[in-house]
Amino acid sequence: MTAKGVSANQDSVFVIAEVGSVHDGSFGNAQKLLEAAATCGADAVKFQTHIAEAETLADAPAPDWFGAEARFDYFRRTAFSEAQLLHLKEMAAGLGVEFLSSPFSLEAVDLLERVDIPRYKVPSGEVTNLPLLERMCSTGKPIILSSGMSSWAELDRAVEFLKSACDELSVLQCTTEYPCAYERVGLNVMLDMKKRYGVPVGLSDHTLTDYAALSAVTLGARIIEKHFTFSRRMYGSDAAHSMAPEEFARMVEGIRAVEAMVAADVDKDDLGRVRGVKEIFEKSVVAGVDIPAGTKIERAMLAFKKPGTGISAAEYAGIVGRVAKCLIRRDSLIAPDQLK
Repeated sequence: MTAKGVSANQDSVFVIAEVGSVHDGSFGNAQKLLEAAATCGADAVKFQTHIAEAETLADAPAPDWFGAEARFDYFRRTAFSEAQLLHLKEMAAGLGVEFLSSPFSLEAVDLLERVDIPRYKVPSGEVTNLPLLERMCSTGKPIILSSGMSSWAELDRAVEFLKSACDELSVLQCTTEYPCAYERVGLNVMLDMKKRYGVPVGLSDHTLTDYAALSAVTLGARIIEKHFTFSRRMYGSDAAHSMAPEEFARMVEGIRAVEAMVAADVDKDDLGRVRGVKEIFEKSVVAGVDIPAGTKIERAMLAFKKPGTGISAAEYAGIVGRVAKCLIRRDSLIAPDQLK
């Protein structure tokens, strides 16, 4: 499958369903999650490639939200083989979506190169891992950089390197909070990134609804990443703040609607489509009383009623003070040729 590309000139927002490790090591779950995300309209389905021995010390601390299981054990238990990753990639191609996976070590990049994924996503915790960035750039593939744990100085350093070493870079605003409160989404940061770096930007969204994603698209996001699960009750560190299929499908539908609205310029002076409706709904000047011939018309003699096929109510002042040439019956449209 040919990579769709994420560029400033792409036609539509690139929507990534982040499965991560929510499959909990079940290859069957991984396949079903991939299939469900494709059905929901995702452009890409992203997993995570963890090689425990290459990534972490066995006694490294875990975040509070991770749960009781040691992360080292979790990474080993939930990892997929090269053959399984190849199968997922082939399955994704058959479903018309990209297969992606974030590497968390140099060895993980090597594994994903053998699988030949079309682009790389730098996880928020790897922004300062220069050796990993160097290895990703050496592949010559597009890179999406997440930013959830980084200061501007750290991002500046990473972006400067990536822009010099790879041909296609995108940057995502991300807040590493699970779930993320609306006040912490940082849409202002996404806009600042666009100005600061001059590359396509987007949002990796950890809120529980689609509001942030839709708002980001309105403001110019070219990539939206959202965690995906069968149910928030599933085991794992990501399931509780992920979207179920019906929610994700509704978000994608909303994104496509918003981008259509943003892309389409409307000319308020182009009234062709509403001209008939205007005549039905707008008001014309009518006689409020019988107006005998020779009568000088006063404001009190006028009324304003549908349809809008006569003299517009907006022009009533031009009728006041004129003289009726003939009898104008009550509740009839006043025509220009009835006046002198």
